[in-house]
Amino acid sequence: MNDSSWGTPPHTGSQAGYWGPSDQGPVQGAAPAGPAYDAPKAQQTRPMPIVPEVPAYGGDQDDDRGAARLSGPLFRDEPPQSPPYPAAQQNPEPMPDAPQPAPRPQKKSAGRDLGAAIGVGVALGVVIIASLFIVKAVFVGVVAVAVVVGLWELTSRLQERKGIKAPLVPLALGGGAMVVAGYVRGAEGAWVAMALTALAVLVWRMTEPPEGYLKDVTAGVFAAFYVPFLATFVALMLTAEDGPWRVLTFLLLTVVSDTGAYAVGWRFGSHKLAPRISPGKTREGLVGAVTFAMVAGALCMQFLIDDGAWWQGLILGLAVAASATLGDLGESMIKRDLGIKDMGTLLPGHGGIMDRLDSLLPTAPVVWLLMVLFVGSG
Repeated sequence: MNDSSWGTPPHTGSQAGYWGPSDQGPVQGAAPAGPAYDAPKAQQTRPMPIVPEVPAYGGDQDDDRGAARLSGPLFRDEPPQSPPYPAAQQNPEPMPDAPQPAPRPQKKSAGRDLGAAIGVGVALGVVIIASLFIVKAVFVGVVAVAVVVGLWELTSRLQERKGIKAPLVPLALGGGAMVVAGYVRGAEGAWVAMALTALAVLVWRMTEPPEGYLKDVTAGVFAAFYVPFLATFVALMLTAEDGPWRVLTFLLLTVVSDTGAYAVGWRFGSHKLAPRISPGKTREGLVGAVTFAMVAGALCMQFLIDDGAWWQGLILGLAVAASATLGDLGESMIKRDLGIKDMGTLLPGHGGIMDRLDSLLPTAPVVWLLMVLFVGSG
């Protein structure tokens, strides 16, 4: 077979019985006509190549295996197959970012678990009110326990953050005795207990190496004055005939002052009061504390305190708002120096005991003094 066999279909020779001349149609005895055998289209149809016969395998012809594989012009003449889909062209330039939706404004957060704070506050209030009006001695015990826990929190944070080892044992014993002495022996008993507690701190620290002695005893005396001595003024208020009502007035005004500062500051606060000490406090919050405390003070002095007057309550409320704010700022300064947020974790939603006593402790002597000036020691 030569190269001319790949041309047009032959019309003579051995294959003449199948195809006739292109202008005469099919020859008699040819295959049936149809779309695949029409003459005009047959001239455009490419004939299939003749595939060589495959030799039998076996015996001496094993070396000829694979000789009959399809190859040759059948595959060389076919054009290369193009991919079914054109390749995606890479865009050299990045697609512009899709426009992002504007962030939704976030609501102000109180920063604490408000539900837990309210629950703990209500529980503490029930304990305090029940002990205050049922048995005075029980309330004194509640104050003494709070003082001891507060001293433990304060000395623990001093040692953890500053390496200051204020002796807790003499502070706890002297602090509890100070509160009891103030209730039993009055102001004189409180001062004596304070002096003895300071002396006990000096002596107790002598049992350890002298390194750091000065800073340890200084911190111990400060802790004795800051927590138990200021708390003794609550016991002094309790000694009057209307002592429970005086203590209740003191607690209510302090809580109302803190609540007014929080509510007004959270809603309207925009001007910082002391950003370097407590960034969360605002001047608007201070105005709210003063307003709420003065109104509550007028009501309490008029209806709860014997021989009290509403105008005295206005002065008392103003003083309580000022002392409570200063007390809160004072403890915030201590915590900022220590690098902590709360003094403890004992009270969920509040922090530690000291985080609740911060505004109460400096307010106690202020309320005691104004009560004595307005209505006497009772």
